[in-house]
Amino acid sequence: MIKYNLLCKNCDVNFDSWFASSKEYDNLKKKKLINCHNCKSLNVEKNLMAPKLINKISRSSIEKNNSLKFQKIKKKISEYQKFIKNNFDYVGENFTYEARSIHYNDKKRKKGIYGKASNQDLKELKEEGIDTQVIPWIENENS
Repeated sequence: MIKYNLLCKNCDVNFDSWFASSKEYDNLKKKKLINCHNCKSLNVEKNLMAPKLINKISRSSIEKNNSLKFQKIKKKISEYQKFIKNNFDYVGENFTYEARSIHYNDKKRKKGIYGKASNQDLKELKEEGIDTQVIPWIENENS
């Protein structure tokens, strides 16, 4: 089996089609049995296509690459966490209460807040017009 990318010269539509072989494509083309599915034109030609190359990269190198990406992301999240811990007040499970206090009572704080809230709490805060952000948090032995 072979797959060709075909181009209709009338309506410029690209489409793929499978053939038993390249010889089969030639036979069908000679018999005028290949047409555009969009405009039914017989003016269809093979289009340029990139060959599909088999990648010989080993599974371990892919896993290593993924591990490096994970470590890079984990490092960036750790940097964000450090910034948040140094510049915001941790309110823990009282996050929803504190967010509402700030929003409705104009409660002044020297720093912003961060803490824990359920998805339902966050949904309710959003419905009330209170802007919050969810940030991935990685717990480790140093935090």
